[in-house]
Amino acid sequence: MYAVVTGGGKIGSNVTRSLLAMGHEVTLIEKDEVRFSRLEVEFGPSVLRGDASEIHVLEQAGIARPADLVLAVTGDDEDNLVVSQIAREGYGVQRVIARVNDPRNQVHFDLLGIAQTISATASILGLVEHEMPEHGLVRLFDFRREGLELVEVPIAADAPCRGKRVAALALPDGVRLVAVIRQGRPEVASDRTVIRPGDQVLAILAPGYEDALRRALLG
Repeated sequence: MYAVVTGGGKIGSNVTRSLLAMGHEVTLIEKDEVRFSRLEVEFGPSVLRGDASEIHVLEQAGIARPADLVLAVTGDDEDNLVVSQIAREGYGVQRVIARVNDPRNQVHFDLLGIAQTISATASILGLVEHEMPEHGLVRLFDFRREGLELVEVPIAADAPCRGKRVAALALPDGVRLVAVIRQGRPEVASDRTVIRPGDQVLAILAPGYEDALRRALLG
């Protein structure tokens, strides 16, 4: 596999190091002179100095081969957005992963169809929400390309759904219960599955159905 990585910070350098160790071919692009000099000592010809948002730099890195994977992981969301768009629209790269530094910018990546994104801030907030749920529903994962999300619903002792079978719940068409975690053990949800207090219910739903799911399970 040939990968182009843009941004030689901690994420970019660690990913490059790991990919090279796995036997893949990688070109890492870094525009800062001091950081480039440090990376060149370790990675040699696998690191290229330049601004990855410029087409001629990406071409010098070999994006037109074409690259099998482009990782846009700089500390600037605008640069990551530009690199992702150039890779997808200009060179037909099928696998593009972008870093989103500010979760407020996620909407821009979504609008441009960049489905594979990573946000450390959003991940940390997700863990906080998992440990301290405020609204009875925890988002675990977004399948942006498919327009779906995976959520978890903790079932309290007084939840209206307790003691009911899945088939008896008033779930809308855009919601599907997929599993129940009970005492740390997962169980695939079926129509006959009975919801009990203390369960953690996993559901896949289309965006906008969160309130309907809450009503069905939590009242």
